[in-house]
Amino acid sequence: MLPDPLRLSIALVPLASYCLLIGLLNARRRPFITTGSADLAALGAALSGLILVGPIELFRPEAASAEYGRFVWVFMLVFYWLCVLLTVLLAKPRLVIYNISIEELRPVLAETARTIDAQARWAGDSLAMPTLGVQLHLEPFDLMRNVSLISSGNVQDLGGWRKLGGELHERLKPLQVTPNPRALGILLAAVLLITVSTVHMLANPQHVAQAMQEIFTY
Repeated sequence: MLPDPLRLSIALVPLASYCLLIGLLNARRRPFITTGSADLAALGAALSGLILVGPIELFRPEAASAEYGRFVWVFMLVFYWLCVLLTVLLAKPRLVIYNISIEELRPVLAETARTIDAQARWAGDSLAMPTLGVQLHLEPFDLMRNVSLISSGNVQDLGGWRKLGGELHERLKPLQVTPNPRALGILLAAVLLITVSTVHMLANPQHVAQAMQEIFTY
């Protein structure tokens, strides 16, 4: 039996939206590059609904609820996003390239590295650019066909990472790739999640109203 429709929609719609975005990126014929900070923020948004109807609702302070009423949800959401922001700020520098294999990325990255740092050198899947102040290693995620460039070591130049990201973005623009065959499955899963949650909510308006009272009434 499905849970109450309001909580189901709150939990699934952000997650389905994230899956829809990932599916669309993987259906393109070009790679897509983003920063690790943006990637973590998007994941935080995707999980926000699950967190809201899970740990946040379960461990919501009763005293704060009695004192601030419905506004306690604002405080809890702000607290959640502050935790996401802290995670983003503490994370190591990282670039994520969607819809590309490590074999397709490596020659483009090697050419980019030679252009912006003549002293760039490889060691396996690790790349050091001493002039730029960047050391990284490649970490592929074959299931979703993306590659992360993750910093190696604690001493990193953020300006160097921004320069690397900008130059790599320009060199990836003309690159044509084959769409990820898993993109269709991801898109179908996203549409299914949105459809199930929406239909369940529209078919049970009384349960929606009851759930709203349970969540927002004290």
